[in-house]
Amino acid sequence: MKLSILDQAPISAGKTAQETLQDSIKLAQTGDQLGYTRYWIAEHHDLTGLACPAPEVMIGIIAAQTKNIRIGAGAVLLPHYKPFRVAENYNLLATLYPDRIDLGIGRAPGGSAEVTMALSDNFLEQVRKVPEKLDDLLRFLHLDFPKDHMYAKIKPTPVPEISPEPWMLGTSGKSAVLAAEKGMAYTFGHFMSDADGPEVVKNYRQLMTEKYPDQVAKVIVTITAVCAETTEKAEELAMSNLLWNVLQAKGEGEEGVPTVDEALSYPFSAEEQEMVDKAKEKMVIGNPQEVKQQLEHLQQAYQADEWMIVTITHDHEARIKSYELIANEIFHQS
Repeated sequence: MKLSILDQAPISAGKTAQETLQDSIKLAQTGDQLGYTRYWIAEHHDLTGLACPAPEVMIGIIAAQTKNIRIGAGAVLLPHYKPFRVAENYNLLATLYPDRIDLGIGRAPGGSAEVTMALSDNFLEQVRKVPEKLDDLLRFLHLDFPKDHMYAKIKPTPVPEISPEPWMLGTSGKSAVLAAEKGMAYTFGHFMSDADGPEVVKNYRQLMTEKYPDQVAKVIVTITAVCAETTEKAEELAMSNLLWNVLQAKGEGEEGVPTVDEALSYPFSAEEQEMVDKAKEKMVIGNPQEVKQQLEHLQQAYQADEWMIVTITHDHEARIKSYELIANEIFHQS
């Protein structure tokens, strides 16, 4: 079972953005040492408690301080950007770090309505243009514009020997269809979707087989997971993120990811407890053996090629430990 890391760069209460981004570097280095396949960092804009608006900056820094793990964006929010500029950025990274750079593409705003206007004016119009933007981006990466196209004579230099690997990220059937139409590998966000994930993935594979019979349909499924030596400890650690979700839903949580003590002593209302219980249904929580069992159960449903794990805890060492325990259980006990 291949495992990877998705890092949303969450700021814990009492920590600074600088400390958080330094922790992101350490997390990627840990993943590299443990044998994780890839590390992706997310893009968010002016969202409370999330430290990274520019994955391409962090990718360059992190790739320089790791050796084997693939490094990428999860995801570049394409509606905000011109495809040529995205291709330039990731070609540059792929030139510096050959065969290690991934280019995840998303359509979400990544911030408030005001932020989307500050970034790209009419965001909804740009979302509508994503299919054609994807066409241009892929052609820039592959240098295969038709000879009569206005972009046929330009290149997003430097052109690497091995192009960055493009992935389409999504949480719905619509994103899966778009990925298949463009012949792209697909990442499904199980951790933040209410869709029937296994059905979405199955449909993606079918469409890929029909349209690109000579191409392998590659699928990553992203989950939230918290692992500790004991079930009780894992449940406690997970409460920090669960409380943070509740607070954010109320327009609070500006201090960042709460401590475990704060989460355990918080007086959840009946409505909030229901929100917590629903969120836990999407999470993988437990000791190493339990996490492995839950992953294997999900694998039976999804038949994914790879599992990408996002772990949010208040304590960075507990977060690192969670990834270590999962890797040791999956890689060394299989």
